[in-house]
Amino acid sequence: MKLDLSSFNKAITSFKIAIDEYKKDTKNFFVRDSVIQRFEYTYSLSLKMIKRYLENNEENVNEFSFNELIRTANEKGLILGNLENWNNYRLKRNITSYTYDADKAQEIISIVDNFYNEVNFLYKELEKRND
Repeated sequence: MKLDLSSFNKAITSFKIAIDEYKKDTKNFFVRDSVIQRFEYTYSLSLKMIKRYLENNEENVNEFSFNELIRTANEKGLILGNLENWNNYRLKRNITSYTYDADKAQEIISIVDNFYNEVNFLYKELEKRND
């Protein structure tokens, strides 16, 4: 079954736009908060896309822990990073509700470029395998 990647593509595109805008003015906290919010939903969608792809390829992912999901995605070549990278993204995602805290916001901002590269790679892999 073919995956609908349109919402994932839109999320990644809007995430990149926000990152690029933030780089123009890193003192613009409105844009910073937009980057963080877009990181949050892009992260969530990336996990859903990994799960859907694996489900479509007969993996019994319903019983997978987060670690098993990421390890399997890594083994299948869907992602660039390893479990350690994705655990770090997960930790950052879990602190997104604290973006009013400048230090926490900076923690999240510090990983957005790497995460963008990761989800962009995931998208391209899914797109390639979708045909």
